[in-house]
Amino acid sequence: MAEKQNIDLDAAPASAKDLRMQLLQRQMEEMEKERQVKAVQEKKLTDFADVFLEEHVTQEEVAVVRRLVANAVRDGKFEAMVYSFPSSLCTDSGRAINSADRDWPQTLQGKAKEFYERYQKFGKPQGFKLKAMIVNFPGGMPGDVGFFLNWAPDELLGMRPADPS
Repeated sequence: MAEKQNIDLDAAPASAKDLRMQLLQRQMEEMEKERQVKAVQEKKLTDFADVFLEEHVTQEEVAVVRRLVANAVRDGKFEAMVYSFPSSLCTDSGRAINSADRDWPQTLQGKAKEFYERYQKFGKPQGFKLKAMIVNFPGGMPGDVGFFLNWAPDELLGMRPADPS
């Protein structure tokens, strides 16, 4: 039930100009909130990019990959997405990966390149296959790259090997 308010029936209501100013003020506050959220997101991406491009793959990251594979096996799967990163961190912003270019590994940088090299050294000789693909398209543009490890027998894949070499 609405509360009763004491309204002065002889007082003029707020002017149209005052109401427009209230709306404008609210819109300005919302824009400022959005700007602050965007600034925080950009800072997180910049910090991630700095670590991604300058630091090495850690033991914890390798352990996460192994856990993801073990969980997929436990769930009866032959594939797991084991790593993801923004396509903007590829030298071509993910174009080669998106178009399934045979030379997509040459566009990798930082930890993605190091993960790929680890796959070549450890995973491939053990029979794993690796594919990279764009996993989302925010605003219609390539977003994140996902690295997928696959351990299915070749006859189940029904396609050519997933890695370029």
